[in-house]
Amino acid sequence: MQKWPGRPYPLGATYDGSGTNFAVFSEVAERVDLALIGDDGTEQLVQLTEVDGFVHHAYLPSVQPGQRYGFRVHGPFNPAEGHRCNASKLLLDPYAKAIDGQVDGDESLFSYRFGNPGELNTMDNREHTMLSVVTNPFFDWGNDRPPGHAYHETVIYEAHVKGLTKTHPGLPEEIRGTYAGIGHPAIIEHLKELGVTAIELMPVHQFAQDGHLQELNLTNYWGYNTIGFFAPHNAYSSLGSRGQQVTEFKTMVQALHEADIEVILDVVYNHTAEGNEFGPTLSFKGIDNAAYYRLVDSDKSHYYDTTGTGNSLLMRHPHVLQLIMDSLRYWVTEMRVDGFRFDLASTLARQFHEVDRLSAFFDLVQQDPVVSQVKLIAEPWDVGDGGYQVGNFPPLWTEWNGKYRDTVRDFWRGEKYTLAEFGSRLTGSSDLYRDDSRRPLASINFVTAHDGFTLRDLVSYNEKHNEANGEGGKDGEGHNRSWNCGVEGPTDDAAVLKLRSKQQRNFLATLLISQGVPMLAHGDELGRSQSGNNNVYCQDNELAWVNWDLDEEQKDLLEFTGELVRLRNEHPVFRRRRFFHGDQGVDGLGDLVWFTPDGKEMQDGDWSRDDARAVAVFLNGDAISEPDPRGEPVIDDSFLILLNSNYEPEDFLLPGAEFGESWSVVVDTVRPTGRSEDGEHAAGSTIRIEDHGMLVLTRPRRTAG
Repeated sequence: MQKWPGRPYPLGATYDGSGTNFAVFSEVAERVDLALIGDDGTEQLVQLTEVDGFVHHAYLPSVQPGQRYGFRVHGPFNPAEGHRCNASKLLLDPYAKAIDGQVDGDESLFSYRFGNPGELNTMDNREHTMLSVVTNPFFDWGNDRPPGHAYHETVIYEAHVKGLTKTHPGLPEEIRGTYAGIGHPAIIEHLKELGVTAIELMPVHQFAQDGHLQELNLTNYWGYNTIGFFAPHNAYSSLGSRGQQVTEFKTMVQALHEADIEVILDVVYNHTAEGNEFGPTLSFKGIDNAAYYRLVDSDKSHYYDTTGTGNSLLMRHPHVLQLIMDSLRYWVTEMRVDGFRFDLASTLARQFHEVDRLSAFFDLVQQDPVVSQVKLIAEPWDVGDGGYQVGNFPPLWTEWNGKYRDTVRDFWRGEKYTLAEFGSRLTGSSDLYRDDSRRPLASINFVTAHDGFTLRDLVSYNEKHNEANGEGGKDGEGHNRSWNCGVEGPTDDAAVLKLRSKQQRNFLATLLISQGVPMLAHGDELGRSQSGNNNVYCQDNELAWVNWDLDEEQKDLLEFTGELVRLRNEHPVFRRRRFFHGDQGVDGLGDLVWFTPDGKEMQDGDWSRDDARAVAVFLNGDAISEPDPRGEPVIDDSFLILLNSNYEPEDFLLPGAEFGESWSVVVDTVRPTGRSEDGEHAAGSTIRIEDHGMLVLTRPRRTAG
């Protein structure tokens, strides 16, 4: 085979229309062989003799897209020094744009013998590992443009590629569970009718199956086990040809963009699928273990783990930082995604041991002309010491607000002493984000997400029921702040069922009228249940998939959710770009006023009462301080929100005529559809709200706009 010197960059396999350049970094390697795998499984080795800056490279003019390949790295195997090179292991390219196959848990994938962990395993793994694939980068994007929704115009819909599409009756069978399914008109129509502006896909980077799950005849469903940071997960492709998952993913993005929907990826840059010293050798571990992973300083045969998965990437190594930034740029420029949600993002900030908001990773993101311009969402915690960092990420970043989730759950289940914090969460969490550089839009508000109960299960179970996971119920969060409304799990009790439906509407209404950026979890708008399992990470079956066979109650909930999203989208008073300041509008009223149920303005002592579970809040549409995109004043209708999380009905006295002479109900969570048949309510009149109920009332704007 003809071999030319090639170039050290870009890293990975780069097809230029004629041939392919291969380049891989390894500081520790004594020799690197490129292994080309034929259709019959045969292997042809090509030594990469050119080395520049620890990058081994060559150009092969005969290699075309679809070619499978891997690397065999010769070098020291000395775990005590952090080195784990083993040329018997065919390794994935860290920069592979597509990956073929899946690992099967065979002993050959490991660098030690199962019966003797101290013995080097020289079994060849080629028949049991995954293979990198050369891809064709050329794609006709046509007139594709990123939607570019501002945060205050954003409603996020968290979804799983397979879970959302697997049972949808409007999809052809052959594309269910795939990227093509997400991009199909039936799914896009659902998203458009719901009113969401962005779909946040759970991990689609190529991930590997876990050996312990395979032994239990289970699979890694969620995908938080990345092994390929540039490759779309191959099992989500409906196309059989090698590397075509890239084309299918791009086609999906193109279709979503045409529908004005952004694509956000849930990404896992904090660890890889190779686990700790007892995990398999699939890629990084065999290429340059000490460069890619954080090792224990006193014993480099062990991994320093702040993720709970066995390893953490070494965030102070320049090639690790380069890998992550190259990956992010690739997904923005080549795959055209619109943002990222970073799993366990606190780990990315650990240059050494502490979480540091000035770490090298954040510096690189800040100055990057591509990555800094897309949506950046942090899951602001990990499992290491000091890892819970809600409110502490840099200005460019937004955060999953775990405190919002916990407080809203506590309020609606009637916990004591929650009213003050609930007020803060409803109005943008100013206690977390109010400084010169951050605003309410830094808060990604959510009540439920993939991790934990669904919304239906949140109101149906007090305890998790994870028996199907095979871990004796030890997995999953034990403190869910849930309330089963009187009966654990399924019931025919009409009163309990009514309360559960009402609570779902309360959570959805609270979420969508809160300041910040709302995020819905897929299927919550349909009343989806996981039978009390709050950790379906390994349940690739009907338990975790969205069931599209809806009864009347579920159809009502879907309609109710869509109406709430439309209400939010139509009224800027619910999605302010700046915090409330107590400023007066042109009508002389404050921008935000809180009332006790008896119609009096809230005083400091009212917030701290243990029985304070009912409150009213006035949002003044005539006192919005921030201008519109053209610098003009923003004028909106005004709203009065009445919330009662008591176990008994509550009478609310409406405020005086200066706030509004007459009010009409636009949302009533007591009613199945959320619509009220009540007429106008005059200033100073009384409205009775039953237990666990919520009303949103409105009056027209008083100034021109």
